[in-house]
Amino acid sequence: MSFRLLTSAAALALTSGVAMADYSLTILHTNDFHARFEPISKYDSGCSAEDNDAGECFGGSARLITAIEEARGRSNNSILVDGGDQFQGTLFYTYYKGKLAAEMMNKMGYTAMTVGNHEFDDGPEVLRGFMDAVEFPVLMSNADVSGEPLLADVLMKSTVIEQGGEKIGLIGLTPQDTDELASPGPNIIFTDPSDAVQGEVDKLTEAGVNKIIVLSHSGYGVDQTVAENTTGVDVIVGGHTNTLLGDMDRAEGPYPTMVGNTAIVSAYAYGKFLGELNVTFDDEGNVTEATGAPIIMDAAVTEDEATKARIAEAAAPLDEIRNRVVAETSEAIEGNRDVCRAQECSMGNLVADAMLDRVADQGVQIAIANSGGLRASIDAGEVTMGEVLTVLPFQNTLSTFETDGATIIEALENGVSQVADGAGRFPQVAGLKFTFDASAEPGSRVSDVMVMDGDAFAPIDPEATYLAVTNNYVRNGGDGYAMFKDAENAYDFGPDLADVTAEFLAANAPYTPYTDGRITQK
Repeated sequence: MSFRLLTSAAALALTSGVAMADYSLTILHTNDFHARFEPISKYDSGCSAEDNDAGECFGGSARLITAIEEARGRSNNSILVDGGDQFQGTLFYTYYKGKLAAEMMNKMGYTAMTVGNHEFDDGPEVLRGFMDAVEFPVLMSNADVSGEPLLADVLMKSTVIEQGGEKIGLIGLTPQDTDELASPGPNIIFTDPSDAVQGEVDKLTEAGVNKIIVLSHSGYGVDQTVAENTTGVDVIVGGHTNTLLGDMDRAEGPYPTMVGNTAIVSAYAYGKFLGELNVTFDDEGNVTEATGAPIIMDAAVTEDEATKARIAEAAAPLDEIRNRVVAETSEAIEGNRDVCRAQECSMGNLVADAMLDRVADQGVQIAIANSGGLRASIDAGEVTMGEVLTVLPFQNTLSTFETDGATIIEALENGVSQVADGAGRFPQVAGLKFTFDASAEPGSRVSDVMVMDGDAFAPIDPEATYLAVTNNYVRNGGDGYAMFKDAENAYDFGPDLADVTAEFLAANAPYTPYTDGRITQK
C-alpha cells in the first residue's frame, strides 16, 4: 500500500514538473475588422441576404461568435486578441462610431487589443469613448500620450494578464506615421516601434514575466523588423497591411512566420478569417512550438442567431440609405488594395474621374486620390449607395486648391514612395498621366508627367500654377501629402466624395470600368 502511495506521489511530482515545463496557449486573433458586422462578398463589400442564404458570403459577427466558441472548445487555455482597426469601413461606423464595435467585442470576450490608426479617425474623444465601453485593455506602446488629457493615464503601453496559471505580458503597437494616416490631434507624439517594444519587454521581464505577446497594428514588414531588432518577444499578432499568412492562395508568407524565436501571425481583414495559433512555451518562456492557421469564415461556419438578429436590429436605421440603387455597372470595378496601392486601377480611375468631373467647370485640371481611401471593389450589376459607402467610408469632402507643377511632381513622388509596403498614399489620378520606377532613387522615381491641356496632354511645367482637386484628408497632409498643406486658395468643404462618386456613376450608367494607361511603371 505504501509503495503504491509513494509511486503515485512520484508520478504526481513528475506530472507537475511537466506541466510547469510545457505551457500551452491558444491565441485566437482578428485584425482590420473595419466595421464588417454583416457578412461580406468575395469582393470584401456588402453581401445580400439572398447570397448569404446561398452560402456565397463570408465573415460577419454572427459567424465569428460561433467560430470563437468552437475554437475555445478545442483548447483548455485560450485568449482572444485584436490587431487594431475595428473602426471605420461601413455605415455601421458612420452611424454608431465605436459603440457597436465595443458591444460586439465585449460579447465575444476579447482579452485585449491594440490601437489601430483608424481608431483615431474621429480624434481622441471617440477612442476614449470606446475604451470606456470595452471590458478589456486597449494598448499602444509607441506613443507619448501624456499631453492628451483624454488618453493620459488611461491608454496603457502594456499590461499583464493571468492566464492558465501563468503571467502573460501584452504590448500594443500602432503605426509610427499615425499622425499622417488619421486624426490623433496635436498632443500625441508617435515613436519608433522597436525601441518602444523593447522598453516594455524590459519592464515586463524585470517584473518576472517571460511570455510576451505584441499586438501590432504596424504591418507585416514592420513586424518582421521589430522581431529582428528586439529580444524577448515571443509572438507578434499583426494588422494594418491586411496580410494573409498560411497555406492558401494569396498568402504572403507562412503561418506563423518565424523570425528568430518570434512567431508572427496575421489573419487578413474584415472578419474573413479567425486566426488560431497554438503555442507551447518551456518553463523559461521560450516558444518551443507554434502551429496553426487562419480559419476561413465561410458558409461552413453557422451564424449565431442571436447575434445575427442583433446586427439586423442595428442595421435597421441604415437600410434606407444603403439599399438605394444609384447606378449600374457592366463589370466589377476593381478596388482591391493589392492592385490599387501599386498601379492604376479601375476604382481609382472612377473616383478620380468623378472628382475632376465635379469641379472641371471651375477650371480644375488635375485630380489626385489616395488609394488608401478606396476600401472595396464593387461587383457587376446594380450599384447601391451602401456599396459606394463601403468603397468610400471616410466622409471625406472634395478639396480644391492651387499649386505649382513642381509640387504636383513632389506629391506624385510621395505617392509612389512606399509601393513595396502597400501604402495607401499611392496616387490614382485624372487629367494627369505619369510613369514611375519604384526601384529608382527617392526623388527621381516619377517621370513623363503630363497634364491634360484642352484635348491633348502636355508636359507639366514645374513653374506653372495648376488648379487641382483631392479629398480634404490628403489636402491637409494625410498619407504623407504634407506639400499640399500650405496650398493657395484651398477650399476643403466641397461635397462628400461618396456622393460625388455615386452621382458620377448615375450620370454614366450603365458604367463601364476601365484603365487607360494613365499610370505606367518602368
